[in-house]
Amino acid sequence: MSRNKYWVVWNNSIDKWQVKKTGAVTALKNFDTKDPAISYGVTVARNNEPSQLIIKKKNGEIEDERTYGDDPFPPQD
Repeated sequence: MSRNKYWVVWNNSIDKWQVKKTGAVTALKNFDTKDPAISYGVTVARNNEPSQLIIKKKNGEIEDERTYGDDPFPPQD
C-alpha cells in the first residue's frame, strides 16, 4: 500500500501558500500565510493515512517532512 503525499508550497504566480496532493493539477486550498496552510495540510494528511506531508520554504527547499499512520517505507536503521 502506498502512502498519500501532500505538499505545502509557495506559488509565486498567485502569491499564496498552497496545499497540494502529488499528482493533482489544482491545489486543495490556498492560503495567505504559511501557518494555516501547514495546519490544513496536517489535517488532510491525518485524515488520509498512511500519508506524508512535505513542507517547503518559499525558495523551494524542503523544510520539514511528516509521516502519519503506518509508514509503508520506514527508514532503515
